[in-house]
Amino acid sequence: MSRSGWVSLGLSLWLIGCGSNATTQSSPKPPADPPPQSPAVPAPARSPAEAPPSATTPATTPSAAELPPPAATPTPIERGAALYAGMCAVCHGVNGEGYKADQAPMLAHQDFLASASDEFLRVAISHGRPGTTMSAWGTELGGPLRSTEVLALIAFLRSWQKQPTIALDESPNLGTAARGEVIFKRECAECHGAKAKFLQLLNPELLEHATPGFLRQAIRKGRASTKMPAYEAKLGARGVDDVIAYLKSLPARVRPPGATGPITPPPIPLGPVPLNKRGPEPKDFVAYPAMTSVDVIAREYKRKARMAILDARAPSDYAIEHVAGAVSVPFYDPSPYLEKLPKNAWIVCYCGCPHAESGTLAMKLQAAGFEKVTVMDEGLWDWKEKGHPMKEGQKP
Repeated sequence: MSRSGWVSLGLSLWLIGCGSNATTQSSPKPPADPPPQSPAVPAPARSPAEAPPSATTPATTPSAAELPPPAATPTPIERGAALYAGMCAVCHGVNGEGYKADQAPMLAHQDFLASASDEFLRVAISHGRPGTTMSAWGTELGGPLRSTEVLALIAFLRSWQKQPTIALDESPNLGTAARGEVIFKRECAECHGAKAKFLQLLNPELLEHATPGFLRQAIRKGRASTKMPAYEAKLGARGVDDVIAYLKSLPARVRPPGATGPITPPPIPLGPVPLNKRGPEPKDFVAYPAMTSVDVIAREYKRKARMAILDARAPSDYAIEHVAGAVSVPFYDPSPYLEKLPKNAWIVCYCGCPHAESGTLAMKLQAAGFEKVTVMDEGLWDWKEKGHPMKEGQKP
């Protein structure tokens, strides 16, 4: 997203613009000859206080009390709050309560905040979780957030923390991966496995940056008020270390896959819209909040119907892979693209959620006057699993 886009997203509460109108006047006519007058009588002298202001006297400078107050500069927490509301709340909830979409975890959980380091949070935000719906938000991977904006988000998350930071147990692990795999499949896989109902622990990016102490704390003590129980009594210290040894034995990579080729900072150039400009009108599309199935959209796509397909995810996700022919219009700020999008053709919004981000984008488009807007019901992964065309890179 462009820097102007960030101002409109995060800082519009503090910046005020104004304009002025100039008027033109015709040149004054030369004055007529004055009528004859009697001899002038000298006017009585005035004191300096009574004297009229001279045309050459400079205007009086207003006092500090008369000047408008300067615009307040937002604090990092205020900047982070605006960014969170625009980008994160759609999945993690307005108050960090979690599970708003995609089983996104509870970020305001006190046990999590007390055990997660700033570095852990920085990497999670900047690199995302490849293979999940958690996008890479950092500019180094094609996302919209600069390092200072990531730090502002962390400052905002820290404002929720009420408990003191925990001293984690980072002692050497004495567990065995083979025993840990048995325990994981028995106790953990249903919620945290490859088809995780909740946080996917088998994610390489997570396992690369989660320290043994962070994992120990979570497994031993659980997460109060969630479905994650405490396993300290059930597994014992050795059993917990066995699970960690198994997790740490899995293949990992330091950075997730990014775009193929050079990365253009957001906003990505829009590309051609709509597809098939001379094609027929799509059949059976329904306007949001109703949604159109992948099967119907794929049928009309193959029929070369006239439509625009919008990827509502972060640009970093779009660059890794997207529907062939789709253009990147992120849900959090479509403003750079509105003038170029067609209002006389159907617009299909999609994401991986499958509805949270695409639905948000659809509502913003409708608020901007677009009427022929629908959402891909089952989302991107269903489209991909059914073998419909996909493409990598930042070009549609």
